Amino acid sequence: MPRIAVVTTGGTISMRYDPALGGAVPAVSGTELLEMVPGIGEVGSIELVEFSNVPSCHLTPAMMFELCHVVQNTLDRSDIDGAVVTHGTDALEETAYMADLWVHSDKPLVFTAAMRNNSEMGADGPRNVLAAVRVASCADAYGLGALVVFNGHILAARDTIKMHTSNLDAFRSPMHGPLGNVDDDAVVIFRRSRVRQSIRPERIVPKVELLRTYAGMDSAHMLWSLGQGSNGLVIEAMGQGNVPPETMPGIRAWLDADKPVVLVSRCPEGRALDTYAYEGGGKQLRNMGVIFGEDLTGQKARIKLMLALGLTGDVDEIRGMFEYLA
Repeated sequence: MPRIAVVTTGGTISMRYDPALGGAVPAVSGTELLEMVPGIGEVGSIELVEFSNVPSCHLTPAMMFELCHVVQNTLDRSDIDGAVVTHGTDALEETAYMADLWVHSDKPLVFTAAMRNNSEMGADGPRNVLAAVRVASCADAYGLGALVVFNGHILAARDTIKMHTSNLDAFRSPMHGPLGNVDDDAVVIFRRSRVRQSIRPERIVPKVELLRTYAGMDSAHMLWSLGQGSNGLVIEAMGQGNVPPETMPGIRAWLDADKPVVLVSRCPEGRALDTYAYEGGGKQLRNMGVIFGEDLTGQKARIKLMLALGLTGDVDEIRGMFEYLA
């Protein structure tokens, strides 16, 4: 029987309704959570690792990086066959992507969560945990990198986006689809991702800004964040990778300071490309030295830039870590 470590961090999956406060709060220990999962002991021998019990919107990049170390040390043990991380849904895609880039192991690493707390009818946490443990126990899940298992879907962490605020099917991979599914009788893996990367610094550089463009946007926020000593900037551009012309002075200031500026699209699907050559268009931005972040979301590009800056401050080296699909 495989031995699976379950690392708990908190989130809705570990919450109950508090009538005095009028809402859900962290209240369920790791032990209690596992006791709610019927049949989990028939899938594997479970070892509990309690990392934290906080809403995931309280997690900082430093805490995520610490969690990656805990997961790495756990998977490095010869008596552990795989790991499951229970997590809040708000920041799950960021933590899971950091783990996909940083944790180095072929053993299955699976993130899961819940949309309904344990006081609600139809709470989905126990079912998701069971599915995650089944995937972590599956030989076909070896070498897939960090995974997100949610509502029966097996998703690559790199491609996973929280698409809905409350639906039980909140997590999806809108561009690439799932890697597989968890059925009642089997774990079915039908494809593997071919665009995985490894970025393993000894530290992260968390002071990276993320700005979303909008009609009529100017350079004020960019110049302010540069003046605050931020180390990198991620811009969620319009369409294929275009920005309002009034933002160009701010982008030039960042580039003149020899600090990396990474461009992604604010659209949920598609890559940022240098198609347009007008003022603020992608062609002009690429010629200026802006780094194109492929099809990553802004929050994931920010996580990746934090890791990249932990290895180097050289903009061209960082460009090579981002522009690898072209």
